[in-house]
Amino acid sequence: MPDVVALPPIAILGAGSMGGAVLSGLVASGAAAGGVTVTNRTAEKAAALADLPGVTSVALADTPTGNTDAAAAADVVLIGVKPAMVPDLLREIAPVLRPGAVVVSLAAGVTIDTFAGILGSDVAVIRSMPNTPAVVGKAVTGLAAGPTASDVHRATVRALFETCGVVVEVPEEQIDALSTISGSGPAYVFLLIEELTRAAVGKGFAEAEARVMAEQTFIGAAALLDTSGEDPAELRRRVTSPKGTTERAIAVLQEARLDDVFARATDAALARARELAAGA
Repeated sequence: MPDVVALPPIAILGAGSMGGAVLSGLVASGAAAGGVTVTNRTAEKAAALADLPGVTSVALADTPTGNTDAAAAADVVLIGVKPAMVPDLLREIAPVLRPGAVVVSLAAGVTIDTFAGILGSDVAVIRSMPNTPAVVGKAVTGLAAGPTASDVHRATVRALFETCGVVVEVPEEQIDALSTISGSGPAYVFLLIEELTRAAVGKGFAEAEARVMAEQTFIGAAALLDTSGEDPAELRRRVTSPKGTTERAIAVLQEARLDDVFARATDAALARARELAAGA
């Protein structure tokens, strides 16, 4: 993790699952020296974030001007609402944005051109695609900067997301493809854990035992990959003794064409991202 740097005032408009995950990592890092204001529609959601240190949590149900108030006071404005709600929110905050502020999208499929068309082409915009391990400081975040985002904007936004994991900078045309790998990727891993747990139950283990075996195997394997620095294929080979049990299991998985399954799954996710961009 890079050294923590003090960040300017930040607004997160729509601190739902993804905005909330980024907020958790940001607060845990201690980097939000300028303060963070977050908005949610309901008092219940706002109350859940109200006790976080350095965070001002606003319920739009109680304070209808919460989005504009937060945006007007921030140098970095994160847009965390659902993609269909983005245009209305941008029209709401456009008149109050600070000169030099950067607007950061958390919304899948919403293009920089869409932001520029509403905010104006002079407003700095950066698209981001984090994933939910931001909550524990282990996110992968893709960033794609718009043409008016300066080096300072890019460095600030990068520092923000590095408080909750690692950052990959890509051209905008790759951000949707990135979302199919790291953005959706935690769900793929959780699905694999579900299925391995189910297989363990099918072999007579109690649910609790099955969960421990499956979950801790994934956690341990990921930790080994992280600390060893080895290629995953090499680590797999070390577990796979010639003519052993693992080799037989791997053969079944390879016969199932996992390469094709993952290619088709990520292609489907990419197609949906493009549909969202088209407003479908």
